[in-house]
Amino acid sequence: MSWLGTLQLTYRLDANGTDGAPRTVAHDRHSGPLRVLQRLYPEGDAICHHVLVHPPGGIVGGDELRIDADLGPGTHALITTPGATRFYRSNGATAVQDVNLRLAEGARLEWLPLETIAYDGCLAHNRLHATLAPGAEMMGCDILALGLPAADEAWRRGSYRQYVEIQDIWLDRCLIRADDARLLDSGPGWAGRRVLASLWFASGTALVDTRRRALVDSARAVIESDQANHPRNGQSSHLSTAGVSSAQPGLVVLRVLGSRVEPVQTLVRAIRQKWRALAWCSPRHTPRIWGT
Repeated sequence: MSWLGTLQLTYRLDANGTDGAPRTVAHDRHSGPLRVLQRLYPEGDAICHHVLVHPPGGIVGGDELRIDADLGPGTHALITTPGATRFYRSNGATAVQDVNLRLAEGARLEWLPLETIAYDGCLAHNRLHATLAPGAEMMGCDILALGLPAADEAWRRGSYRQYVEIQDIWLDRCLIRADDARLLDSGPGWAGRRVLASLWFASGTALVDTRRRALVDSARAVIESDQANHPRNGQSSHLSTAGVSSAQPGLVVLRVLGSRVEPVQTLVRAIRQKWRALAWCSPRHTPRIWGT
């Protein structure tokens, strides 16, 4: 039996916050096995933290999950998950997750789900589309693990299609097949590693050069520190390769390749904290659901 799950999230500002400042309030509607586990305000009224859950625990062939989020002017939301998104083995049908994000003027969004795991034999399509109005800004994260590297369970069959679009700012798409050794095992490709992460900062208005450079430089400083603390002595299979770039004024992108989720995740989270402080003057904050 296939599941169809939909979740609609709507955010707006309410002038009646408990601390006298506007409060980001949220309304959610769901159908099927996809819903909000918690709505939290650990940083005060301005930022609404949402934890999303999919009770079946994984997505199989034929399942389709759709998440729609509309952020009103001036709102700030952080959306995460309590565990990995899992695409399980398929008997022939494709499993789909479709995320659509719309940010009005001045809105801020932190899209921070935990990792996605592509199990052996999966046929998956993971799509994210975001629209940013002028002045809207977004930090987003995607961490993909092919198979279960820590358990030595390889990804030998199946395919994974990824599509990320920040409208008029960035388009990133790929098709990964388990039998594509040139992509997965060659030096110019994944070089035998099976974890790929992307972290991006996107703005509906071009970033001024000083702000843009600060984001790039801060990420490079964290990468250099990570490499210094984990020298390449040929003994570790967990080392990550990372780089950051800004191809246009409204976008900064970090890429990380690794052999295990945990060190990749640690690096991504450290850079996310730096970007949060630099871009938004927001204090360091780790969602409690992550358990760190």
